[in-house]
This record gives sequence, structure tokens and C-alpha cells, in this order.
Amino acid sequence: MTQATPYQSFPNSLKQGLRAGKKLIGCWSSLSNAITTEALGVAGFDWILLDAEHSPNDVSTFIPQLMALKDSVSAPVVRPTCNDTVEIKRLLDAGFYNFLIPFVESADEARRAVAATRYPPQGVRGVSVSQRSNRYGTIPDYFKSVNEHICVMVQIESLAGVAAAREIAAIDGVDCVFVGPSDLAASMGHLGNAGHPDVQAVIAAVFADAKACGKPAGILAPVEVDARRYLAMGATFVGVGSDLGAFRSATQALCDRYRN
Repeated sequence: MTQATPYQSFPNSLKQGLRAGKKLIGCWSSLSNAITTEALGVAGFDWILLDAEHSPNDVSTFIPQLMALKDSVSAPVVRPTCNDTVEIKRLLDAGFYNFLIPFVESADEARRAVAATRYPPQGVRGVSVSQRSNRYGTIPDYFKSVNEHICVMVQIESLAGVAAAREIAAIDGVDCVFVGPSDLAASMGHLGNAGHPDVQAVIAAVFADAKACGKPAGILAPVEVDARRYLAMGATFVGVGSDLGAFRSATQALCDRYRN
């Protein structure tokens, strides 16, 4: 059996896969622990999302998790707490190349997210000559080439974002349009029911807007039947579960097995 090659930031294989329209299956990581992240990295997912929006993560907890994934084929993706230029700068310096920016509702917000990840003149990223991302100043021509290797995915999770989805997808530097089904359902008056026909119709429309702009679509779908439906609808970047969900399900099943 041929051994898979560990993920490399240069060139960015995740970004290349998105552009090629490859099916990229990933897993959410919410436990904020390097050991559990390392175990996830052994499984062979195409990508692992390290979350700060809904998990107790920050730069100090992310760096050990990035270290734990150094030998993994899984591309690390980070979701910051919000579309904040300073926070994104810190995550870039920590060593992230792939970003999922939450709650983007307009083309201007998408432009701001892209600009935060690029050094001038293409963007506004602050310059540190020696940080973890450039291996403490040892990567030749890092400043000349890194902009092209950053991957920015933006999350559509409100009706305002849906209305602007095609404009958002058309922004240069937006590599993927990602639907947040739970928040989208809540914004439509269907809290806890992303499977409602009206929500499903809107998700399909966002996928179509992304495709019309030549951009891939993504979504989080921890239930298998949902994941397979979204793949059939055209999504190529699909999160199929989470470390927290897998741990919770497995431990409950183990406990229940011995109570009966």
C-alpha cells in the first residue's frame, strides 16, 4: 500500500484540491487538545477544522494542535472567532494557511477577510519577519510567495449572506463558499431544523451561486444521510463529523452496553 504524503503548506494542497473540484471530506475538531487532534490526524481525513468560534481555543492551544498534525495527511483549517483582521493575523503567524471565516454577509466583508490574509499591496496583513508560519525566517522568498498559498473560505449562515452569496463567491481570493446550516435555519425561523424544505432550497441556491462563479461549495453535515445528499447537490468540501460528537457517541454506547 502506498503511504500518503503528509500535508504541506507550500504548495497548498487543500487549495489546489478545491480548485480542481475534488471531493474533500473533513472533520471538525472542538476538544481543544493536541492528543485528540493528533488521533484525528491519523484517520486520514482530507482536512481537519480547528475551531475557535464555538470551542475554547486560541493561539496558545492551536499551536500544539498544529504541531500534532505535522505528519498528518489532513490539512489544518482554522475558524477564527469572527472576521477580525488582528485575530486572523495572529493565526497566520501561528502557522495556519487555510481559513473558514464565519458569518460573512456581504461582498465587502468577504473582501476584508481576504485582505486580512494577504501582505501588502494585495492586503493588509501585518509583517513579522520571524514567526512560526515562515519557520522563524528560514523559508526563502516567503514574503513574495505566501499570498498565493493562503486559502480563504467564507461562511454563509444568514439570509443576508444568502442574498449576497453570488457577489461573495465572485470575490477574488474567496476559494470556497461554505454554508452553516444550523445558523441559516435559525435565521429562517427554523431553529434546530436544517432539514426543513425551505432551508434545503436555500442551501441548494447558495451551492448554485457558488458554482455559477466557478467556486466550490462546502457544508457541515455530521449526519451521513445529510452529507451524502449535499455531496449529490454539488458540495465538494464537506465536514462529516466532529471529535466531540464521535467521543460522545462512543462513550455513551460503551456505557449503555454494560447497563443492559
